[in-house]
Amino acid sequence: MNETQALAPADEWVDRYGDDLYRFALARTRDTEKAEELVQETFLAALKSRHNFKQQSSARTWMTAILKHKILDHLRKSKRVQSWGNEEALDRQIDDMFDGAGHWSVRPKRWDTHPGEHFEQKEFLDILYECLAGLPKRIARVFMMREMDGASTQDICQVMGISSTNCWTMLYRARNGLRRCLQHNWFDAT
Repeated sequence: MNETQALAPADEWVDRYGDDLYRFALARTRDTEKAEELVQETFLAALKSRHNFKQQSSARTWMTAILKHKILDHLRKSKRVQSWGNEEALDRQIDDMFDGAGHWSVRPKRWDTHPGEHFEQKEFLDILYECLAGLPKRIARVFMMREMDGASTQDICQVMGISSTNCWTMLYRARNGLRRCLQHNWFDAT
């Protein structure tokens, strides 16, 4: 979306940016009330610091960056222990994808198009978020922080209270779980 870099009047922010910011927050918190609260905090922070907006990016990008910081602050504060979901089932699913020698039991299908083209489609995003929701919460959170938010391993480990080895293991499990889910729900279904 080509959006002008000028900052819209504050009374238009909810209509222009609210839905995108809410979806972004909800995908990372999995809590509708917390997502709404974080978006409200983002609008308030943007309102207070609108004089700092330098128009070097779009207003949407600027507000999303503010929201990312709000989400990270929330995660740092909460540091609550999340349910691992059914980690054994995820491990079994991953193990089923490989033979005894560690090779693919069934090779992944070749994608007919570049994944980036699918990523831009709303339907793909809906399936991706459904697949993320199917992962154990902590594993999904680590994946989103790393791959969607661009957080460093060190930041993830600090926020989540895990070791770097644990972080990489969780990322491996997330990628394999998402691969299986996307293969079934998107690539095989299309």
